[in-house]
Amino acid sequence: MSQVDVRNPRVSIEYCTKCRWMLRAAYFGQELLTTFDTAIGELALIPGDSAVFRVKVNDVLIWDRKEKGGFPEVKELKQLVRDVIAPDMPLGHSDRKKAQAVAEPKKEEETKKADGVCETCVE
Repeated sequence: MSQVDVRNPRVSIEYCTKCRWMLRAAYFGQELLTTFDTAIGELALIPGDSAVFRVKVNDVLIWDRKEKGGFPEVKELKQLVRDVIAPDMPLGHSDRKKAQAVAEPKKEEETKKADGVCETCVE
């Protein structure tokens, strides 16, 4: 993982407008801003297409829906962002245990059905 400016990190969430994922992106952004208060310098929601859903801290990709096979759980996204911008910050009850195994990603087929992917964005 490359270096990230942790003084004023920029979190960006790129989402597919055709799939109508703006509300999901906004919800994740709200959760991150609520959790990290002033530790996040900027939050950007970036309209995209082709079933994209990516989360970056500065230019470091921390979540890609296509690579991971679905969307993150809120607590998982908070942990990933925390690990980059504030590694020592406790997240309380939503913090993972050190020995916890990584959850198995959802199957792509299940994600498409549950998230109502539009026909235009289905690959």
